[in-house]
Amino acid sequence: MKTLYLDLGMGAAGDMLTSALAGLLTEDERASFIKEINDAGIPGAKCCLKEDKRCGIKGLRYIVAVDGVIEGEEPDHSHDHEHHDHGHHDEHHDHDHHHEHHHHDHDHEHHDHEHHHHSSLAQIEEIIDSLKLKEKVKEDIKNVYRILAEAEAFVHGTEVSHIHFHEVGTMDAIADIAGACLAMDRIGPVRVTASPVNVGGGKVRCAHGILPVPAPAAARILTDVPVYEGDIRSELCTPTGAALIKYFADDFGKMPLIKAEAYGYGLGKKEFEEANILRAVLGAEDEKSDEIWEVSCNVDDMTGEDIAFAAKMLLEDKALDVYTVPISMKKSRPGTLICVMCREEDQERITDLLFKYTTTIGVRKHVSERTVLKREEKEIDTPCGLIRYKISSGGGFKRIKIEHDDLEALAKERNISVEDARLLVSDYIDTEE
Repeated sequence: MKTLYLDLGMGAAGDMLTSALAGLLTEDERASFIKEINDAGIPGAKCCLKEDKRCGIKGLRYIVAVDGVIEGEEPDHSHDHEHHDHGHHDEHHDHDHHHEHHHHDHDHEHHDHEHHHHSSLAQIEEIIDSLKLKEKVKEDIKNVYRILAEAEAFVHGTEVSHIHFHEVGTMDAIADIAGACLAMDRIGPVRVTASPVNVGGGKVRCAHGILPVPAPAAARILTDVPVYEGDIRSELCTPTGAALIKYFADDFGKMPLIKAEAYGYGLGKKEFEEANILRAVLGAEDEKSDEIWEVSCNVDDMTGEDIAFAAKMLLEDKALDVYTVPISMKKSRPGTLICVMCREEDQERITDLLFKYTTTIGVRKHVSERTVLKREEKEIDTPCGLIRYKISSGGGFKRIKIEHDDLEALAKERNISVEDARLLVSDYIDTEE
């Protein structure tokens, strides 16, 4: 399975993600990628990829010039200007001590916002619709913008239709988001997984006062995403970066077991003691490898019926499997180990259910690696009726299992044993295969 892994140990911004993804392309593919972005028709925008280094590591920077001006290269007004992430509504951060080392390429603008026109989400979408890009890419761009707009609306207590984006940063932001969406489309991963997001630390001074990192819009977008604060006292994850990660990442965790085919290094603008890099890894994931959480508890004061009920409720709500083992507990009392297997995203829910349906006062958790065969569910119309079955295969092995409920129904209908019902339908399934 073609898998893309994003290492977000130094946060995320639109330009850094685009650079990292571009780094996975061949030189000819990068040239074609940049040409397509520049030919797309983003008003006033000119994009390029530039090689640079951070902590001695070579990577790429995705640079956008709007009407000949590259953000962050205007004259320094570090004590009297406002900063925001590509001009998104009300995310204007004044520079202070915490923001002297802001690292994202296109996050600084120098302007008096009262003299600039603002664009609504509908107007932004009109610009996106006019771009010379495939429809899927344009839809991805609009979806990312909607994530941004919904976050801004929530933060400011208003409707999405009332959110406006500052025109000064709009084209630069569209170029960043379009670059990431186009690169993602060209790479075409089946699965996108990412590390927890380092949001940085410290505070930012914005139009409404001093606020903690991450900025309110970024914090809203990163709801349900694993995040942490590192040692760097700067904003590492911008709202644009957060929206792109939220939209494209299927899940979060450690790097999966993959046979790496390419690495891409997207560089941030500033230098830190740590390499200011967003790393992308593309490779083939071993589909047989899987991680499973085991959530378990011991009980010695529940009846068999009560344990069976608890297992039933767990299986109906997120559990992949539930099994019990007889054990000896304190004072040699007989007890039961209840073990539940589930996905990482469901382990908290399973923990709550164990406390709800059992008498335990403590739950243990650990992660196991497992090897699984590829599984398919099929059905076939036989003279005995519609029969469902599962095929498990891989590594030279193949197993076929007929759905037991269908066998029971056939056995009752024909007044035969389940084994005889199995023999009746097995030939049809074997022929089908």
